[in-house]
This record gives sequence, C-alpha cells and structure tokens, in this order.
Amino acid sequence: MTMDPYAVLGVPREATPAEITAAYRRLVRALHPDAPEPDPGRLAEVLAAYRELRDSPRPAEPPRPEPRAVRRPARRWEPDIRAGPVRRER
Repeated sequence: MTMDPYAVLGVPREATPAEITAAYRRLVRALHPDAPEPDPGRLAEVLAAYRELRDSPRPAEPPRPEPRAVRRPARRWEPDIRAGPVRRER
C-alpha cells in the first residue's frame, strides 16, 4: 500500500516547494540515525515521499532571454609595470 507523500511529510496538497523542503528537512533531522530517537522505517518513508514530490512535474518556467555577447572597447597597449621616479639614498 502506497502512502500519500503529502501526508507522510505532513504538508497540505497546496504546499509550495519551499514548504515541502522545510518539512522534509525538519523530519530528516528528527528521524536521522544520529538523532536522540531515530526511526529508520519512518525515515525511509520520508525520503521516498520527498523524492516523489521533488521529481513530480512542475509548471513550465517562463523562457529566459538568451545571453548577449558583450563587446568591450579595445585597450591601448600599456606596459605591464609602471614605475615612478627612483630615489637614491646617499
């Protein structure tokens, strides 16, 4: 029997991707093997639910404009080292 991924993560079906990620991270911190009360079975359910929601198709993003080439003005030749007047101590 497959569980509802929204119910496993404890978020409503209208949850935003940011809310889903926040719920996932909170549960992973609580259920992790290094936590005070680990639960490997529940952790596996949370990981599977998040994987399912993360990989679900999302609305298409608006197209991004294509990058344009930037033309820079030609540089005049200049020496690599600039040295000022040298002062000699006597």
